[in-house]
Amino acid sequence: MPELPEVETVRRGLTNLVESAKVKTIDVLYPKMINVSAKEFKDTLEGHTINRIDRRGKYLLFRFDNKMTLVSHLRMEGKYDVEPDGTEPTKHTHIIFHMDDDRELRYKDSRKFGRMYLVKNGDEKTLSGIGTIGPEPTDETLTFDYMKSIMNKARGKIKPFLLNQSNIAGLGNIYCDEVLWLTKIHPETQTNLITDEEIEELRKNIIAEIKMAIKGHGTTVHSYSNAYGEAGSFQNHLHVYGRKGEPCERCDTLLEKIKVAQRGTTFCPNCQRKVVE
Repeated sequence: MPELPEVETVRRGLTNLVESAKVKTIDVLYPKMINVSAKEFKDTLEGHTINRIDRRGKYLLFRFDNKMTLVSHLRMEGKYDVEPDGTEPTKHTHIIFHMDDDRELRYKDSRKFGRMYLVKNGDEKTLSGIGTIGPEPTDETLTFDYMKSIMNKARGKIKPFLLNQSNIAGLGNIYCDEVLWLTKIHPETQTNLITDEEIEELRKNIIAEIKMAIKGHGTTVHSYSNAYGEAGSFQNHLHVYGRKGEPCERCDTLLEKIKVAQRGTTFCPNCQRKVVE
């Protein structure tokens, strides 16, 4: 599933491509993908302009000039691209926005897991997924005091804690493995046993890693690509994810892979020692 850096990369690409563009007509080829009828979807958005595109966690928010927001969740394989009007759609093209400048904004999804929600501006917070998202991983919003407070109360393992979007926005399997390795924390360490010094270091690493991943246009896994159809390059800078059996960059110990919260998890058994109470 695309994580925050990948979704932010898509947002920036779409902003360059379709911000201020007017939607002329819409083809809804897979109605199950949207939360309203195809007719209501078309009636609400046709003839209106995309004022800007925001992001919250892993969700894209298309803000229209009629005070409506289209919330888009890419899930596993969702992607957007822009084609000349009239280009033959692929079998995985499910929604087509025909713009008034002879271009089409297309949503493609080989698994059909992606979803779109049409709501009034501000009402996106009422959606079950987006309404409970924790702070974004930035210096301003992800504070040490906040992390210390929620981590001291937690009793589960640290990796599932980080994967939980209600704690921190946007982290997925890849970046959880990376920031835990950077901070030398075992993924199964009980969250409330992590020291203040480690919390601060973890916070800094989360913020820095996400920032660097965005700069590298995200990590390409499976079929991820940005709005221009280009693959990200940050996978070339990963320290542990996907490197089971390779030597740790710090100590040369062979990296191991286990399952934590049903997710494949790669770590260094020497650098990341499990803390027990």
